[in-house]
Amino acid sequence: MLSISNLSYFIGGRALYENANLHIKPKDKIGLVGQNGTGKSTLLRIINGDYQATTGEVQKAKDCTIGFLNQDLLSYQSDESILNVALEAFKETLALQDEIDEVLRKMETDHSEEIINRLAFLQDRFEANEGYTIKAKAEEVLEGIGFKTEDLQKPLRTFSGGWRMRVMLAKLLLEKPSLLMLDEPTNHLDLPSIQWVENYLKNYEGAVMVVSHDQTFLDNCISSTVEVANQTLTLYPGNYSFYKEEKKLRMELQQNAYENQQQMIKQTERFIERFRAKATKSNQVQSRIKALDRLDRVNEVVNDEAFVNFKFKFSQKSGRDVVVLDHVSKAYGDLTILKNTSARIERGDKIALIGANGKGKSTLLRIIDGSEKIEGERTEGYNVIKSFFAQHQLEALTLDNEILQEMAQAGSSKTDTELRGVLGCFLFSNEEVYKKIKVLSGGEKSRVALAKTLISEANFLLLDEPTNHLDFQSVNILIQALQQYEGTFVTVSHDRHFIKGVANKIWYIEDQEIKEYPGTYDEYEFWRSQQQVSSPKAEAPKPAPKEKPQPKKSDVELQQARKELKKLERDLQDSEEKMEKLESKQIKLEAELANPELYADEQKSQEVQQEYQAVKSELEKVTQTWEKLVDEISAVQEALA
Repeated sequence: MLSISNLSYFIGGRALYENANLHIKPKDKIGLVGQNGTGKSTLLRIINGDYQATTGEVQKAKDCTIGFLNQDLLSYQSDESILNVALEAFKETLALQDEIDEVLRKMETDHSEEIINRLAFLQDRFEANEGYTIKAKAEEVLEGIGFKTEDLQKPLRTFSGGWRMRVMLAKLLLEKPSLLMLDEPTNHLDLPSIQWVENYLKNYEGAVMVVSHDQTFLDNCISSTVEVANQTLTLYPGNYSFYKEEKKLRMELQQNAYENQQQMIKQTERFIERFRAKATKSNQVQSRIKALDRLDRVNEVVNDEAFVNFKFKFSQKSGRDVVVLDHVSKAYGDLTILKNTSARIERGDKIALIGANGKGKSTLLRIIDGSEKIEGERTEGYNVIKSFFAQHQLEALTLDNEILQEMAQAGSSKTDTELRGVLGCFLFSNEEVYKKIKVLSGGEKSRVALAKTLISEANFLLLDEPTNHLDFQSVNILIQALQQYEGTFVTVSHDRHFIKGVANKIWYIEDQEIKEYPGTYDEYEFWRSQQQVSSPKAEAPKPAPKEKPQPKKSDVELQQARKELKKLERDLQDSEEKMEKLESKQIKLEAELANPELYADEQKSQEVQQEYQAVKSELEKVTQTWEKLVDEISAVQEALA
């Protein structure tokens, strides 16, 4: 259907592609993957004819049509309703309808056999084009990707860029081109819409080529993967998970071949060096020199996987309860988001807040943060230190700062060396840490903002769509970081691979209430599928019922509780002071133990070691006491609430 032969494409002096080849068959479902900047979107534009190859050619069959969804369509505007814009996919059928209407008007005065035959011909063609169902098809697709029925007659210009992009996607899906090319189609879709598009693409009659950083989306809708790397295109006959495993195997084989070849080269070079001056060996030496010149060298494997090798620390743990929402309601005019709902976030919870756009996920995140006005009560626990990541924080970065400068302003006590280590984990290495923020891409700014959030020493993170603008590698880094994080977090995300990697509880908003599934996303999906089979309207398992409200405490009891709280807080302060002194002493003793001169005096070294063990043991006891006091303070605060 379409073939790419010996394709080369240069930007300035840099080759994006060099002698690359690819053949696309009629029903192929291809995922195009690779690091940012390798040329995935450029390849789609070359195929579409927007860019011309430097050398090589793109050949397509005469009947091959191409539909291309790209980020440029965000700016498309129209006064037409979104339904009419989507119906533009059926240009020929709409033209037939217009002609039929014109013929019917003529028939009011012209009853000739010729015009009757013309009407019959047009109606046959209209029916063959399934003209009577195009409106229903357009409505089905628009509603499938998230539009409400009442939205369909609204003008396209009244919608935001992301929603306009959905309309353009709907139009493309309805056109059903021979090759459907989608550049990051999930960027502006919520989870239900992503799942709808997946199912649509699985059953799509033509070929599909998609660029996406949503690993689960790729797994569910592609049958082969093409990697863009080293100026070429490499085909893997399977979905994204297959590609990862197969690539790992190929890399192992290549590395083994490289190491064997390097050993052979060294042996050959030693032979040449040893016998170069001997006349009796001159023929053999020359033969080996020529063999080395002709050798097809195997490249060493460069592992592009990044691993987080540091731990995120915070200075103090929070109490048992982090945030408690009690009988909370929130509305914007006539739009009710939450109504008389309650929820509890406890220390160690890793919560993913999921669901369709418009349900109020970001609003709920702001309510948890305390920055959104509500009816009802929000109670924040003891020692809670928050850090909130949202997309607007990309704009909050200081454009004239270098990356390292920006990180130093995050409020942590890390040295430049430690900050460079953190940035290395987020793919900023060597001189890149001196780049100005203003020259960074959206994905790079996202990585900087995330890194700032994660080193802020907060024990409670709120993350609103943290994977937006991130490539596979960066998403995997974030997953590793949050898996190591010992605090509490709530994240809003539509990226199922990310949610599966980090969440131990699932929250969603249904019937204006916060619902909780107490398990991982895989467990939640299985439970949801079972509920839909047995009872589509079944309720989620509810959190353990709250204890019945106790009778109002007397003034004496409240006074005693307040006294107890003050005492506990004094004890906590004493514990913290002891911990600081013991930690300082421990550091001093460790420095002594690291001094080789100490061991010249055996008795002295034994005394220092014994003192070190005693300090270490005492520190552990004080730490345990401190943790117990934090929990007791939380319990008393709850009783006073």
